[in-house]
Amino acid sequence: MEKGTIQVICGNGTGKTNMALGAAVRAASAGSRVVFIQFLKGSQSEESKAWLKKMEPDLRVFSFEKSASYYEALDEEEKEEEKLNIRNGVAFAKKVISTGECDLLILDEFLGILDHDLVPAETLDNLSSCRDSGINIILTGIKCPEKLFMIADSVVSTEKRK
Repeated sequence: MEKGTIQVICGNGTGKTNMALGAAVRAASAGSRVVFIQFLKGSQSEESKAWLKKMEPDLRVFSFEKSASYYEALDEEEKEEEKLNIRNGVAFAKKVISTGECDLLILDEFLGILDHDLVPAETLDNLSSCRDSGINIILTGIKCPEKLFMIADSVVSTEKRK
């Protein structure tokens, strides 16, 4: 079995999610099974991804958050509720990896949940051990932790210049 890869798309610029979506559509069009899980953007983005649903079952899109708002816009009580939903999303990602349900797993804004300390630190160790599953993983977000930078196969950074 071929080893999986970990790719990071990070930075302050725009287009990280679109880059990941492009990779998802390209992989699904080539016959790969793709799972796309979005974090921290709330349920409001579901309508904008409706066209992706047309690519099922090759490309499956998930968001576990219930609030329509971005995580940062929530009050403390709402954040506590969404933390549970986010952790459910991470547990689902682990299940997808352990069962080999896909060839490409995209965890959009995963770096943000690391930055907000919404998942245990050992989650990164679990990701690096996923290479043996043969699943390719793309992680997006603003800040790439040094530990992830060291274990990733590639890191692409976006920069807003104007």
